Amino acid sequence: MFRGGMKLKERFILGVSVAAVLFTFLLVVDIQMDLGMSGHHLVPSHGRVKYVQEDAAGSAYNSFRKRFLQKTHSASSTNASKEVDAAPHSLKELPEKKPAPSKEPKEKHDDFSDLMDYMMLDSAEREKHRVEIDRVHPVIQKSMEGDLVKVGNPTIAQLRKVAVRENATALEKFHLQISQHELYPADSELVDELIHEMATEPILHVSQKSGGTQLKLVIDYPNHLQALFKPMRFPREQQTLPNHFYFTDYERHNAEIAAFHLDRLLGFRRAMPVTGRLLNMTTELYQKAEGDLLKTFFVSPSDNLCFHGKCTYYCDTSHAICGNPDSLEGSFAAFLPSNDVAARKVWRHPWRRSYHKRRKAQWETEDNYCALVREIPPYDRGRRLYDLMDMAVLDFLMGNMDRHHYETFRLFGNDTFPLHLDHGRGFGRPFHDELSILAPILQCCMLRQTTLQTLMKFHNGPKLSEAMRESLGRDPVAPVLWEPHLEALDRRVEIILRGIRDCLQKGEDLGSEPGDEDT
Repeated sequence: MFRGGMKLKERFILGVSVAAVLFTFLLVVDIQMDLGMSGHHLVPSHGRVKYVQEDAAGSAYNSFRKRFLQKTHSASSTNASKEVDAAPHSLKELPEKKPAPSKEPKEKHDDFSDLMDYMMLDSAEREKHRVEIDRVHPVIQKSMEGDLVKVGNPTIAQLRKVAVRENATALEKFHLQISQHELYPADSELVDELIHEMATEPILHVSQKSGGTQLKLVIDYPNHLQALFKPMRFPREQQTLPNHFYFTDYERHNAEIAAFHLDRLLGFRRAMPVTGRLLNMTTELYQKAEGDLLKTFFVSPSDNLCFHGKCTYYCDTSHAICGNPDSLEGSFAAFLPSNDVAARKVWRHPWRRSYHKRRKAQWETEDNYCALVREIPPYDRGRRLYDLMDMAVLDFLMGNMDRHHYETFRLFGNDTFPLHLDHGRGFGRPFHDELSILAPILQCCMLRQTTLQTLMKFHNGPKLSEAMRESLGRDPVAPVLWEPHLEALDRRVEIILRGIRDCLQKGEDLGSEPGDEDT
C-alpha cells in the first residue's frame, strides 16, 4: 500500500515537471519568434527606422516615405486576404464558414486634377504653396534660313564656328549639333541613323575600356565611328540579388538600351543613343581583340566561347561572359565628343549616396539639406537644380541608385544640362520602388512644369509602359525589358505625382524661399 502510493506520487511530480518544462520552452519560443501569445511584441534590432518630426523643415521626404510604406503594407495585407479567399475549396468549403461572394469596387482613377489646377495658378498664388514648378519654356523663332531654332541655345558647331562638312559621318554631325540645352532636338534624324550604323556596320577593332568597376569594351567601326559595348550577363527576368549592394550590383546591358528610350520619351534628350546587337563572338570579338583582353578568352566545358577581361568586379573565370555557343547579345552606346571638340566637367552629385555598408550620407540625416544645397553654386540660381529633379525622375522610374557624379560640357558654362550616363544598374528590381531616389524632389519640392506635364500625360493618357513597349519594340534585340519592369513604370509615375501632391499639401511647412527661375 505504501509502496504503491509512492509510485503514484512520483508519477505526479514527473508529470508536473514535464508540463513546466514544456510551458517554459513554449514561452521562450514565443518571445524569440514574436508569435503574440506572451502579449509582448518585440521590434528586431535590424528593423529600427527613425522618422523625423512631421512638422520639421524639409521633412517632406520622410513623411511621404512613411505614409507610402504604410499604404504599401496595407495593400499587402489586402492582397494576402485575397489569397486566402482564393485558397483550394478543400480548405474552406465548411458550410458554417463559407464566405458570401463579394465584388470589391475597382479603385477610382486619380487624375491628379489638383496638380493641373496648381500649374494654372499665377506666380503670386503659387507663392502661397511654396512649391516650385518651373514655367519657363524655350523661345522658338525662325532663323534666316527659315528653320526653327531655339533662342539662346547655341550648338557646338556655332560656338566652335565650325561648318558641318557634306561628307561628315553621322557621329560627327551628331556631335556638332549638340546644343546648350540638349544632346539632340526632338525631330533629329541623326539619332536613328546613328543607331542603325551601330547595329549593322562591321566591327574593325575591339579593346577594353580602362577604368570603371565592370567590363566595358570599345568598339571601332569604319569612318571613325565608336561605341561602348556592355555584354549580356544573364536573362531579362533575373533580378538584383537580395544581398547585393547597389554599388556592387551587376550592370545590365538592356538597362542601357531602355534608359535611352525612357530619356527620349520623357523629353529630356540627355542620354546618348544606344542600341542592342547580336554578335558572333568568334568573328566579331575574338578575331578583333588583342593584348590582355585576348588572353582572357577560353572555351568552357560546355564548348561555349567565353571571356572575362580585367576589372574591379566580376572579371574572373567564375564570372565569365559566355556565348551560346558563340552568339552574344549586348548594348552599343555612341561615344561623346572628344575633349578636343567639347571637354566635360565632372560634378559631385549633391544627393550622392555614401557608398558604405553602414554609414549614411548627409542628405539622409539632415532635414533641411536642400536649403544647404541651394546656397552653393551652381544650385543657387539658374537651371541646374531643376535638371537634378529631372534626373531623379529618370532614375526613380528605372530604379537606378548609382548616381554619384554627373558631367556637363565646359563649352556651355554652368547654364547647361547634365549628361545622363551610365545606367547599367537600372531596371533590376521591378517589384520594389526605391523612394530614396526621389529625395531631391521631396526635400526641395520643385519640378519643371514640362516634366510634370509629361508625367501627367503618361498617367492620364496612353501609359508610359505602352510608349516604352512600342519604342523598345524597334530595337534589334527586342523585347528589351521583362514585362514587370514596364508595369513598374506606370506605378512609379503615380508615386512621383503623389509626392508632388504631398509637397502641395505640406507647403506651409517647407523650407527656403524659391530661388531664381530657370532661364
